[in-house]
Amino acid sequence: MRLLDVIVTAVGEILANKLRSFFTLLGIIVSVAFLVAVVAVIQGMNSYVKENVAASLIGTNAFQVRRVPIQIGFFDDEMWKRVSKRPMLTRADFDVVRSALPDAQAIAITSGFPTPLSDLQWRNRVVGDVQIRGATAPYQVVQDYKFERGRPLMDVDEEQRRAVAVIGSEVAEKLFESTDPIGQEIRLAGDRFEVVGVLASKGRVLGQSFDAIALIPLSRYELLYGHRATTSISVKMADAIDVASGMHRAEEAMRLARRLRPGQENNFSVETAEALVAFWKNLTAVLFSVIPAVVAIGIVVGGIVIMNIMLMAVSERTREIGIRKAVGARSRDIERQFLAEAIALSMLGGIIGVVSGWAFAELVATVSPLPARISWWSVALAIFLGAGVGVLFGVYPSRRAARLDPIAALRAE
Repeated sequence: MRLLDVIVTAVGEILANKLRSFFTLLGIIVSVAFLVAVVAVIQGMNSYVKENVAASLIGTNAFQVRRVPIQIGFFDDEMWKRVSKRPMLTRADFDVVRSALPDAQAIAITSGFPTPLSDLQWRNRVVGDVQIRGATAPYQVVQDYKFERGRPLMDVDEEQRRAVAVIGSEVAEKLFESTDPIGQEIRLAGDRFEVVGVLASKGRVLGQSFDAIALIPLSRYELLYGHRATTSISVKMADAIDVASGMHRAEEAMRLARRLRPGQENNFSVETAEALVAFWKNLTAVLFSVIPAVVAIGIVVGGIVIMNIMLMAVSERTREIGIRKAVGARSRDIERQFLAEAIALSMLGGIIGVVSGWAFAELVATVSPLPARISWWSVALAIFLGAGVGVLFGVYPSRRAARLDPIAALRAE
């Protein structure tokens, strides 16, 4: 019996019993769809964090000198105690880093990440949950900020502790609507600030906006909120290849300034956007560790259902098997026929599961802030699992069919 005939016959049997085939495949369809959809969402989030979030928070070709590392959430209690005792970053540390990196494109000192979200008021309008950040002027270069209107913060604003602010596009839209915000006075923490610039939109991710922000001179920020432990130094190099060298020089300068002995642990952190990406991947790795178990359970259940249905099919088609053997079909042909049906069933379940998972991932990306990116390895794995289940759970029914005695099979009703 030719392979093509085997496949055509197997597909014909599946189409002849559509409803039973569907319920047989339900376990595999759900498991494969779950695999494809969850992997798509996780991969999409990983890519988005790498391409957008990390660059927006730290900057491109940039790194930060921080008191505590971004991965602090994964520290045990003992390590947290050590890190929490680190000295705060000061303007003296900023001067040390600036002296060590004369070739840097921009070096800034910032404070206010995270800070309690504040309200901004203009006349009788109020916008809440605005991220207030104190920064020196070069911070706008480090973050690659573009301006929709007005001007950026300048060094003179910092030196003279001017009450000026640059606001995000979302704040400007909600607070001023059609009014030009430049030159308007807003109230923050009881003080009046003149709006001198509006940032171009950076968008949202996972429901969080990068445009609900207000930048004020660091010196003015410290008058309002005091010197915060979250102060960090941001450095932007001219080119990506200079980042590693810049980080090394900044680390050496900080160690010398803080009189750390050789072999002694740093009491500061030097990190790039990759640290944030690594932190995020550690979080999503927890989800990846759960996926195999969930998918395996569904696949095993689906395989058992397929085996039971195939055994029932053997019983229902006993006379058919006897007739085939009587007209010359070999046991090997019968075995191949039923095994092909099991593989075709499971692969069909895998394909339907892939399409369903793909569609569900796209739906999630459309109706929610969660991005999705289909991974071809997950699609290939799903198809492979489908075929594998067919082989694994189809062998016993197919062999049972092949071993039927033709005379006894012909007598079956």
